[in-house]
Amino acid sequence: MFFNHPVSDLVARIRNGYLAGKAVIASPVSRLRENILHLLKEEGYILNYSKVAEKGVAPRFDIHLKYHYSAPVVSEIEVVSKPGRRIYCGVEDIPLVKNGLGMVVISSSKGIIADHEARNKKLGGEILLKIF
Repeated sequence: MFFNHPVSDLVARIRNGYLAGKAVIASPVSRLRENILHLLKEEGYILNYSKVAEKGVAPRFDIHLKYHYSAPVVSEIEVVSKPGRRIYCGVEDIPLVKNGLGMVVISSSKGIIADHEARNKKLGGEILLKIF
């Protein structure tokens, strides 16, 4: 299956999973998605993810969504950079999401990192998504 933009596809799957109240959602495997999922797990936006490889079927990630008192942990998630319009920023220009309560995911020269880590390491890069 072909997707134009893997970040947009992953964000749409996560958003739709939370809106439908799902416990587990599936997403195709890619290194970019794995790096984003690893960051989301470290920051506490998802419970866990696992790679599932069955015979005769394309490998996928099973993403376990996180709820707090039956309310989704993620209330807003949106893609910033799109294939037609990439958004880059320097370390001084990294936006704050909800006064620092949310997070910006950045693709930098050191990999996929959170906004607070990018500020500490003094790195800029492409803003992939915002999450709150």
